[in-house]
Amino acid sequence: MTLTTRLFLLVLILSCVKTCLSENDLRGFTGTETKDGVLLNPTAKKVLESRLTTVFLPVVYIIVFAVGLPTNAMAIWVFLFRTKKKHPASIYMANLALSDLLFVIWIPLKIAYHFSGNNWIYGEGLCKVMIAFFYGNMYCSIIFITCISVQRYWAIVHPLSQQRRDNCVAVAVSVTVWVVVWLVTTPLYLYDQTVKVTNLNIITCHDVTRPSQRTTAAAYFLTMGTLGFVVPTIVCVVSYVLMLKSLRSSMADANIAKKRRKAVVLIVTVLVMFLVCFTPSNIMLLVHYTLLLREVVNNGYGFYITTLCLASLNSCVDPFVYYFISEEFRDHVKNTLICRSERTVERMRVSFSALKYSKKSNTYTSDSGNTQSSSC
Repeated sequence: MTLTTRLFLLVLILSCVKTCLSENDLRGFTGTETKDGVLLNPTAKKVLESRLTTVFLPVVYIIVFAVGLPTNAMAIWVFLFRTKKKHPASIYMANLALSDLLFVIWIPLKIAYHFSGNNWIYGEGLCKVMIAFFYGNMYCSIIFITCISVQRYWAIVHPLSQQRRDNCVAVAVSVTVWVVVWLVTTPLYLYDQTVKVTNLNIITCHDVTRPSQRTTAAAYFLTMGTLGFVVPTIVCVVSYVLMLKSLRSSMADANIAKKRRKAVVLIVTVLVMFLVCFTPSNIMLLVHYTLLLREVVNNGYGFYITTLCLASLNSCVDPFVYYFISEEFRDHVKNTLICRSERTVERMRVSFSALKYSKKSNTYTSDSGNTQSSSC
């Protein structure tokens, strides 16, 4: 055996040893399970200690809560109490707003969790509820946006369809979506979401998966990511492409060309917003749980949880989608804001005039009787 051959074999053996050691180092992204909890590997430990999870994520969630709570509450109020003529799109949008609101009300717990160094102190039950609402909201939003896309396509292709029948279909579809989402989030309640990290002395909520539960979690989220995102996205894209094709065929009519162009811009905007909000998070979800199933370290876990956080921004974006999609919704919001502004100004004027009058007389007299009542 020549020296060159020996050196080649030595390099080959060292390479194999290095590969084996690297694979062993990459095994068990979830860490080593002990009697007291889980001992994390350095990669995962670094992510949980970083400013990404303890500063950036809670700041984003604060923005989502501050914007999403009032806007979705107003959207529900407009759809339920101000919209007299119900139609399928408004029914789907009301359900979408309700889904977003149910998610937003749990965000303060997530903010506190991240600000406290990813340490969950609220118990296993609340952790499960929060995680179920988080993923339930994401897939509810995807499905209801898909329903809105299909409904808008149907309205363009069949503008003379019976509204009462369409409303019944919309209600039935909405109830079915809520039941299905409630059922598919049930598995999240069946295994532990909180895990004690022994080398950080914290209790995480959903950020760490026990090695013994790795297969269950991976199978569940890979199924959810495929059925809850990939399939609705294909339906959404096909619906919008067919809508654009239908609208383009009617551009020859100069009288309606301007309105059609606005509709095209709106369709493209909604589609882009949908893809930006949900595509990165769901692709990273599929990648993360595929690696987890193969017991390989996910060095992009920080990016994965960041995309999940940014996906929650859809709860802020959706009310503005309603505003641009529905002219009726837009008018009701404007009227509500104008009415409240006029009432506030009128009350201030009456109070100020009464205050000035009291300086000149011992009797209290208000000129509120001269004010005109508002029909808002």
